[in-house]
Order: sequence, then structure tokens, then C-alpha cells
Amino acid sequence: MTGRPYGVAIVGAGNISAAHIDAVGADERARLLGITASAPQQAQVVADRHGIRHYPDVAAIAADPEVDLVAICTPSGAHLEPALEVIRAGKHVVVEKPLEVTSERARALIAEAEAAGVVLSTIFNSRFADANAFVRRAVAEGRLGRMVQGDAYVKWFRDQAYYDSADWRGTFRLDGGGALMNQAIHHLDLLLWIMGPVREVFAYADTLTHRDLEVEDTLVAVFRYESGALGHVAAATSLWPGRPKLLHIHGEDGVAVVEDDMLVDWRTRAGGEAERDDALARYGGQATGGAADPMAISFENHRRQYRDVFDALTSGRAPAIDGSEGVRAIEVIEAIYRSVREHRPVYLSGDSMR
Repeated sequence: MTGRPYGVAIVGAGNISAAHIDAVGADERARLLGITASAPQQAQVVADRHGIRHYPDVAAIAADPEVDLVAICTPSGAHLEPALEVIRAGKHVVVEKPLEVTSERARALIAEAEAAGVVLSTIFNSRFADANAFVRRAVAEGRLGRMVQGDAYVKWFRDQAYYDSADWRGTFRLDGGGALMNQAIHHLDLLLWIMGPVREVFAYADTLTHRDLEVEDTLVAVFRYESGALGHVAAATSLWPGRPKLLHIHGEDGVAVVEDDMLVDWRTRAGGEAERDDALARYGGQATGGAADPMAISFENHRRQYRDVFDALTSGRAPAIDGSEGVRAIEVIEAIYRSVREHRPVYLSGDSMR
């Protein structure tokens, strides 16, 4: 601990910065100091709203001795450069998902953070939802038996105005991809976290309802996990009016279904109705998701992830989701996009694919 609240600065003033500002403000161990962005007027509005500093650029944040941690909330393909600048100044970093848009850029970021001895965490906040953590524990304990299938459905809707709202949206260079990279990556991460590594993928993708996009608005991918289990992902921003995100985990001896981070079904051969009712009472409920509106997503899991980051800084341990955790989903997404381009299965093995 620094002996004072951790000083936090934000890089980027788009929609997602609100989640980071909220999460920092919710932890008494942290103090939000200021913000910078490529659009100075937008950053000034945020600074005035919260009574914080408007830094002229990332260099000013890097030079501020009061700043201990920097949240990177720029477009996805512009995470690396500002993150490297503050890491080299000795600042800890939290990077909004994805860590970067290619595994090469993500690994460069990880290497720099390790060399500098600073904490690097990437936002995969769905892991902090109680229902998702419960399912992961249950699978690890063998309560569902041998894994058979793990699926994720993110059948969302974003109107054309969403993509038209910023020049970077829908571009490969700064968005990194479409519905899979930006909307469904959280649920892909949950599948990897719960089901384990993926061995093989095959996918189709297209842009079916939006105009002037370089990236997909509709994608389906099937894969085989290293365990031998099968699975698939459906990712879309094309499906009006949008459906709640779903996670289906099937074992030989049970099933778990999570909708918008709430448990909606739980059954095991060994358990009865009482066990099912108890699980649903503990981890079920109503949730507000982002099926049609990205601003309808709750900030609670951001708060929980930041709590873990500050716990890590205080105790000297690594955060629950560090850079290496962040890069795994990117590697699978790269394999999926390669399958789409080459119209064939793609095999993942260690740090390579073929």
C-alpha cells in the first residue's frame, strides 16, 4: 500500500470509461485523479462532471507522481501505445477488454509489464458474477461429471447509429473484429475459464444487417475443447430486438444455464429438487443486460474486478485476471477469424495455430 489511496487516472472518455470511473469511486482505497482522451472536449466534460483533472495527454499522466494506476479505455486497437507509456513510467494498468486486438500486441504489453514489475489486469468482469463463479467451482469439483458440451449465445442488437457514432467502430484496425471480439468475448472467456482450452475451431461469419462495416455482425463457431468436449458460440449485433446472453454448460451428470449472469437452471443426477432450488435461490434473479443497449449493462462486476486489483496491489499478489488470462480469448478469436477467412478448421496448439 502507498500509505494513501491509490491514485487512478483514465485514458479514454468513451462510454466504457463510466464503468471504470464508477468502480474506482466505489473503493475507499482509491482516488480518481483525472482523465485524458484524444477528444479533449469530451475529456473536459467528464473531468468537470466528476471534479477531476483534465490531463492534456498520456505523457502528463505518466509524469504525475500521484498516479499509481491507469485505466486504458481507448478503442481496442489503441490499447498498446498508451499502456506502454504509463507502464514504462512505473504505473500499474487496468485495460478494458480486449487486452489488444492481436495476440502479438497483447503479448508485447504483457512482456513490458513483467519487465517493469507492475500489475497488469484486463477486464473480464463476467468472471466476478456470482452465478458464473458458482458454475466454474461446480465444474472444477466434478459436480457435473465429465464435460460434454459448453456453449455461449450472445444474440444482441446494435443499430446502425451505434456503429456510426465513432469512426473506429466496425474497423479491423481499432475494433479488432465485430460481434465476437467486442460483444461475445466475455462469454468466450467464460467458456475457456469453465471448460478449459480449445483445440480446434470452425466458423462462419458475415455482415448481414449493417452497412459500411469491415467486421462481422453475425458469427457462429463450433469447437472441440482439449478435454474432448464440444461447444459453440453464436455472436451477433444483427438480431433485433436482442436476446439475453446465455451460457450452457453440460456435463455427463448435470447441466447449468446462466442468463445475463443469473443462474436460471441447475440440475445434477446426484442432487434433487432441494439442491436445484437452493442453487437458484442463491445465484438466480433478475438482471439488466446489454442485449439492445450497451449502457444498460450493470457496473457491479467492474466494481468487483477493481476490488480484486486493489486487493492484489495491497497484498503484493497477482490479480485474478492478469495479462496471460487476457490473451487466451484473443488467441481463440484469431483462430476463429482465420477459419472464416480460409473456410477450414483451424487447430490451436500451445502458442501457435495451424
